[in-house]
Amino acid sequence: MPIGGEATDFLDVERISGVNASVCMHCGKCSASCPAFHKMDIHPHRFVALVADGDFGPLLRSVTLWRCLSCFTCVERCPRAVKPANLIEAVRLLLIRKPGGNHLPPQLVPARLDEELPQQAIVAAMRKYNK
Repeated sequence: MPIGGEATDFLDVERISGVNASVCMHCGKCSASCPAFHKMDIHPHRFVALVADGDFGPLLRSVTLWRCLSCFTCVERCPRAVKPANLIEAVRLLLIRKPGGNHLPPQLVPARLDEELPQQAIVAAMRKYNK
């Protein structure tokens, strides 16, 4: 299922991420080193495989898009430089750039703030989710 209803979505993910998902050898090192592994429904190695197959339907419904910490541990561990975090970010961007695609509308942010949350995290979240 394409994100925008067009066959160009795979090319868009490739262009935004700068990653060729088809070079993945499915070793699982990205998933094994992911600190958010247990909170994801589609683990990084599986996410890469779905992108390579052009199967965006499960990815769009996945909590993995929002649970990825963007810590780039998976990027560092990948022996083929596939960069799963970049692919997750690219699919996330395609989704939130659609009209009405924001995961968290800005007006709901104050209700979710934690007083121990660093200001940098708040600003980064606003930049990320308010496109």
